[in-house]
Amino acid sequence: MRSESLLGLLQQTEPIEGVEDAPCYFPIAHGRYDVKPGLFPFGTDFRNGAADQQVFQCDRNFAHYRQIKRLARLERLSKYSQTCNLSDEVATAIAQFIIHRLVQDQAQHYQVELHANEVNLHNGLTGDTLTLNANYQLRSVQGCPSPPYASTLDAVAAQVQEDFTIVSRTSKHHWISAIHLCFPNHWSAEEKIGKSFAAIHAPVAGMEKLNRRGDAIVHTMINHKPMVRFAWGLSTDTRLNHHPVSPSSVPSNVWQGRHFEAHNPSLYLRIERQVIWGFPNVDAALFTIRTYFRDCRMLKQDPVLRSKLVTAIQSMTLDSLVYKGLEDSKTAILKWLDE
Repeated sequence: MRSESLLGLLQQTEPIEGVEDAPCYFPIAHGRYDVKPGLFPFGTDFRNGAADQQVFQCDRNFAHYRQIKRLARLERLSKYSQTCNLSDEVATAIAQFIIHRLVQDQAQHYQVELHANEVNLHNGLTGDTLTLNANYQLRSVQGCPSPPYASTLDAVAAQVQEDFTIVSRTSKHHWISAIHLCFPNHWSAEEKIGKSFAAIHAPVAGMEKLNRRGDAIVHTMINHKPMVRFAWGLSTDTRLNHHPVSPSSVPSNVWQGRHFEAHNPSLYLRIERQVIWGFPNVDAALFTIRTYFRDCRMLKQDPVLRSKLVTAIQSMTLDSLVYKGLEDSKTAILKWLDE
């Protein structure tokens, strides 16, 4: 990749404190670090108005998210997007849902035209018009995507600020059948594709009990009404792309992050809003991931939020601290938060 593209991959996004139209979440209001599903019915009111009713949220940071996805795809698409035994039936059902849900959630930006043998999706934010056949397979693109879109999933992923994962199931087993992950938080699409729930989450500290219930959890994902959950961690930057493998021309110590400097503190709450939408008719579920950052400098100014964050960090086990990359910085972070 050219040097300017590499610099772009290192570019940081704006925390939600500076984005007036972004929804605001604080998933540790109970002041504890938990490893549990933490599922809420989709549409639960988190005081964000219409945004809480949307699968696909959109704010004025859209262009930045779009650019980071483009640069990731330019680096190497297979590093960020993988499929494994993704059936045509599942691909069609989920592509159809995504496209029509975009119009429902963001009608001011997306328009769909339905014809006898094709579907056109136009995105006013990107200028792209995707033309799909009756089975929602990508036929052509009006616009100038770079690199060209490889599939419908790749094309629609480039139109939104969310990442995607698809889980598929047969009578014998379940597996991750598709991942489009341009904003990874220290995990890899190539490593996780094709694996079961338990295998995917095996490295996560404290997941042992949940992993033993992997089949039941996937059954809930597919058959239950849509749900939303949140994941959180601490980051010393607001870079969306934290793939575990750095680009070839970026030193790994520069790429890795998670190094808190007490003399020059920079700390953010990295929040993932995850929507789970089941498709029991094709034995699959869509899992979307929308990443946000909150500036801990702002959080520590609110005594209640600061207290919740402090007690949540204090409640983390050593294994969880290691998994989150905080084992060497916990003491310094807590001291800074209490200053």
